[in-house]
Amino acid sequence: MTIVQTWFTLWVGNMAFHSKLGKAIQAAGVLLRGEASSRMSRLRLIKLLYIADRESMRETGRPITGDRVVAMEHGPVLSGVYDCIEGECPQLLEWEQFFVSDGRDVLMKEKPPNDELCRYEIETLQRVSRERVDKSDWDVTEETHRYPEWKDPGQTSKPIPFEDILRAVGQGNHADRILREAAGYAYVERVLGGDG
Repeated sequence: MTIVQTWFTLWVGNMAFHSKLGKAIQAAGVLLRGEASSRMSRLRLIKLLYIADRESMRETGRPITGDRVVAMEHGPVLSGVYDCIEGECPQLLEWEQFFVSDGRDVLMKEKPPNDELCRYEIETLQRVSRERVDKSDWDVTEETHRYPEWKDPGQTSKPIPFEDILRAVGQGNHADRILREAAGYAYVERVLGGDG
């Protein structure tokens, strides 16, 4: 492999999928709509969003949110969503239009639209939530600890390349093609002003 190919593989593996906060907001809204109180623990919300992204990558080769994934002490986390919940994301006003952190919970104060999500993505989010309805937050967290792409980083965080997730979910043979296509799509989105 040449130096250019190595660089491109590293760049693609870390940046390939175009993250759109609007789509992550809508995905969180789908999960919170399923709760009678429109409230969910921060931990559970972050884990269900990651599991749904992972399931989508297993089934289609693409995540739902495209958010950057990091390994943290309690498992894999979508870093953009995590930062918004913590009140530290650049697009905090957009997040706070729909959600508010209330202690250890996230409360949906207004239902976001779901026009950026396709039917498959909505059904995947609902299925992931429904399959874990009887599990505690810590059971769901333990599930993510068993995923091979997660390595405990201790008290810090480390990026989990999308390529590692694709391999873990059985898409390893297609990872190069998937990441190249995703990088091309993300580039076109940025050029056309589709950043969200």
